[in-house]
Amino acid sequence: GTLWLMGLTAIISVPLGMASALYLEEYAQEGWFLRLIQVNIANLAGVPSVVYGILGLALFVRFAAFGNSLLAGALTLSLLILPIIIISTQEALRSIPSGIRESAFALGATRWQVIYSHVLPMAAPGIMTGVILALSRAIGETAPLILVGALTFVPFVPRGAMDQFTALPIQIFNWTARPQDEFRGLAAAAIVILMILLFTMNLTAILLRNYFEERRAGT
Repeated sequence: GTLWLMGLTAIISVPLGMASALYLEEYAQEGWFLRLIQVNIANLAGVPSVVYGILGLALFVRFAAFGNSLLAGALTLSLLILPIIIISTQEALRSIPSGIRESAFALGATRWQVIYSHVLPMAAPGIMTGVILALSRAIGETAPLILVGALTFVPFVPRGAMDQFTALPIQIFNWTARPQDEFRGLAAAAIVILMILLFTMNLTAILLRNYFEERRAGT
């Protein structure tokens, strides 16, 4: 369930977040409306996760009639991490010197050619780091999944986006509430697995950033 959830969340949030950041940073005209959008994105990044759970319950579970499905959970988590991805991508794009863009424009490149061939490759370390850290936050969230109706036990592996699901944080929450010692052992094992996943994702972000920075320095 956790792997399904993270996969769907990444498929939904990463392209949308990167596209939004590219538009806001490279195409949008400066003005009060752009500043208003930027302030709201920054505010949304600090909204408690339970609020996104309530929004997901109303918007995806009931209004869109997705029910207590993987898709509803993934869409809810996508809303949660979308501001983080947008902000981190914008910061990565801003770190690229303006002289790179100006030199490419002077050689006759179009805006999209400049972005695709020069800006994005140089900003890739920061973008990837931000995306992985955003997914690391999503993998440990419990409140939004409880509100959208994630189950505490599923006797089958989900096979589609509309199947019911559970996730490691939900299982941990359920097992720690049980009085039996066996469930405490299961909860401890699940916590260790979750910590290993988080550590692996953060280590991957660091390694990818270092790899791209060394590659860029070599060129």
